[in-house]
Amino acid sequence: MRIGLITPEPGHPLLADATALLAPEHTVEALDPFTQGKVPLPLAEVYLLKSRTPQALGLARHLERRGAAVVNSASATALCQDRTEMAGLALRAGLPFAATRTHDSLAAWAAGARLGSPVVVKSRHSRRGDLVARVDDTAGLRELAREWPHEPVVVQRYAPNSGWDHKLWAIGDQVFAALRRSELSPGGRGPTRPLPLAELPSGWAGLVREVGAVFALDVYGVDIIDTGGGTPLIVDINAFPGVRGQAGAPEALAALALRRAAGRA
Repeated sequence: MRIGLITPEPGHPLLADATALLAPEHTVEALDPFTQGKVPLPLAEVYLLKSRTPQALGLARHLERRGAAVVNSASATALCQDRTEMAGLALRAGLPFAATRTHDSLAAWAAGARLGSPVVVKSRHSRRGDLVARVDDTAGLRELAREWPHEPVVVQRYAPNSGWDHKLWAIGDQVFAALRRSELSPGGRGPTRPLPLAELPSGWAGLVREVGAVFALDVYGVDIIDTGGGTPLIVDINAFPGVRGQAGAPEALAALALRRAAGRA
C-alpha cells in the first residue's frame, strides 16, 4: 500500500511512530503543502491530512478532486477551524456543546457590552496563537479588545468547573484520554496526565464517537469539561490533533490508514 502524509512536519511523533510501523511493508510519502509541486503518480491509496493551513487544505482538495481518499477530509478539517460553524452543527445535532455567540470584531462588541458574569472569548477561526481568554468583567473585556481590536470572536458563558480539561482523542473507533490543567485556570495551562478510559464518566467515550459521526471525522480531539456530577460540556473539537504520549495511538493510526487504503484499493 502507498500512504501519503500531508504535512510540513513528517517527524511529528505520532506520524513518525506510525510511519515506522508501516514502512517495513508499505510505502509512506510525505507531501509538504508549502513546497509540493506535482503530486507523485500513481496516487496513494490514502492521504493523512495532518495540517490545517490553507496550503494543506488546498492540496487535500486537489487530491480529493482527483479521486483520492483523504483522512480527515478537507471539508471536515475546515469546518473544525470555524468555531461558529462548529458550534452550530454540534448544537443542531443535540451534542452538549457550549452555547456560542459570534461577533465580527472584538472591539465593536466590547464597546457596547456589559458583562454580568464571566465569559470565555475565543478567536472565531482556530489557528496557532489564536485568542482564548476568560473575561470576568467589562473592564477586562475592554482591555482585551485593545489587544485584539479587529479579531472576529465567539463568546461562551464560562461554566464553573474543576479547572481541568478532559482531553479526549479518537483514532477510528479507539478513544484515548488525558487530563490537562486548563489554560483558563488561575495557574494557567499545566502538564497533561494520562487518564484510563475506565475513569471517564459513564457515556463520555460514546459521546466522543458520536462527535466523530456528526463531524465526519476519523482522527480528532474533543475538549470536555465536567460541569458537575459527570455532566459533560464540549468546548472545542479539533481535526487530527497530536495525540502525544498516548500508548497505542501510533498503532491505531497505522491500522486506520491501512483500513482506509484497503477500502480504496
